[in-house]
Amino acid sequence: MLKRSVKYLCLILGVMLLLLSTASCKAIEKCFYPLEYEEYIYKYGDMYDIPYDLLAAVIKAESGFDPAAVSGAGAVGLMQLLPATAEEIALRLEIEYDEDMLWNPETNISYGSYYLAYLYENLGSNWKTACAAYNAGIGRVKGWLEDATYSDDGKNLKYIPFEETRNYLERIEKNRNKYTKLYFS
Repeated sequence: MLKRSVKYLCLILGVMLLLLSTASCKAIEKCFYPLEYEEYIYKYGDMYDIPYDLLAAVIKAESGFDPAAVSGAGAVGLMQLLPATAEEIALRLEIEYDEDMLWNPETNISYGSYYLAYLYENLGSNWKTACAAYNAGIGRVKGWLEDATYSDDGKNLKYIPFEETRNYLERIEKNRNKYTKLYFS
């Protein structure tokens, strides 16, 4: 009788430990994959029809959710926008442009979301291709799409000649899977 009670107690403790470890693993993963500025991710994801997990994945890959991030190329903010690109976006949106606005998280996510949606619409409605252009530039990606070495159909990239862009897309995919699992499933 005592032996059976010990077995049940061990079974119950084992199940409890398993449940706790699963919950704590998710909490630990959320430390490495934070979801900050969630209200702007939802707002501009809805406005520009961008999946939330993708938008979070791009922000994570671009800046690690650091609104003060600056790249060696001069891209700034959460979505790492070049000031010239942001100025063009403001012109299209008919908004008065001020470079200091890029440090504002909402403005940066708004402009970056607009640009990502623009790339999606102008590059065959393919998120992978749009993300490649977000990293390498629309002109380069259009060239790749027109070259049979890199694309069979002019919409999908079968090979990306820039290692940096290939690595970027791998990070986006990994981040997107994590954000889907942790926040958007």
